[in-house]
Amino acid sequence: MTVLLAGCSGTADGPEEAGKRGASASTSTSTDRGGTTGAGPSPEKTFEPDPARLPKTRAEARDFIDRVIAGPDSFGPGVVKRSPYASDPATWPVLGEDCVWQQRKPAPSVLATLTRSFEVPAEAGKGPVRLAAVVTVHRTRQDATWEMAESIEESMRCPTQQLREGEQIGSMVAGALLGGESGQSSSEDFLTEVGEYRSSELGGPHHYSWQQAQTLQFTVAVTGKGAKGRTKDEIDAWVSKAQGVMLSRLENAVEKRN
Repeated sequence: MTVLLAGCSGTADGPEEAGKRGASASTSTSTDRGGTTGAGPSPEKTFEPDPARLPKTRAEARDFIDRVIAGPDSFGPGVVKRSPYASDPATWPVLGEDCVWQQRKPAPSVLATLTRSFEVPAEAGKGPVRLAAVVTVHRTRQDATWEMAESIEESMRCPTQQLREGEQIGSMVAGALLGGESGQSSSEDFLTEVGEYRSSELGGPHHYSWQQAQTLQFTVAVTGKGAKGRTKDEIDAWVSKAQGVMLSRLENAVEKRN
């Protein structure tokens, strides 16, 4: 069953907020989504993971992330690194009870997490587009599915969120698809959000797009924040392309070889 939610949740452009993290999981939310925290249906396009290739230590998880996470070319031509490029691996963003994102120590379930920040530079009549990609390796598959449930809980809890000083998202519409639902075959669980982004620097409202997917013990997410002169289709295309690249790399990194 496809789940649509009105609300919002925040993955910002920089290392501070690019990985969506909730302060707590909601059991009722995961139940409403058909048991997201349990096994769930498998994607139609299945692959067989090799247990020996799944990361079990922090060092293995960091190596896995380096092989999977997007680079500038993953989004397409014209995308460049933004400074700071990589997040501090000792922190991850958490949405507080006041709906403001803040930095905290990663949860015990996390072996490793990394965010990279990118930009499509401003040009004549068009402002800069802020993009981000994040990969998180959890200790178990259930830990990863809890992260997905927390993302839904955040959407319902905070209709407007402050990413950082001078940045806000709102008017969000979210959707969720388990693997095998409505042709969704790229992951075991897939979330999307679109809405409005406002910035004291870039004005607004501009289009905001976020995608997060979970397969096995891994989650991958991409965010795009629009600017003057940039279309919704442009932002969504950058986000979708990088997400597809990371999911393909993930599969190749853990798939059983004959």
